[in-house]
Amino acid sequence: MARWSVAHVRNNPAKAVIAAVLLALVLVAAVPVAFLVGIFLMIFGHVVAGLALFGASVLVAAAAVTLAIVSGVRQVRQLRDVITGVTGVGRDARVHKLGNDDYSYLS
Repeated sequence: MARWSVAHVRNNPAKAVIAAVLLALVLVAAVPVAFLVGIFLMIFGHVVAGLALFGASVLVAAAAVTLAIVSGVRQVRQLRDVITGVTGVGRDARVHKLGNDDYSYLS
């Protein structure tokens, strides 16, 4: 029987961020292809369709990159809050400054 751990459930937003980044990379890689297809469309007389294809591909790629950036920044902020203990989940992970009495010196 499989057991679900808290760490496994926390990784679901990370998987969504990875998927958003991969989608953004694919769409950015498709922009030069759309540019070439748009040039061929304009050469064969469909100027408006070629410009629309290229413009739409740039807009969609920019939107995907923006989505990946926003979701990635949100994920990093959530991880920072967990580590610093702001949300109450990671209070054991806080970094405490040690005083002079906390050190043990060997004589």
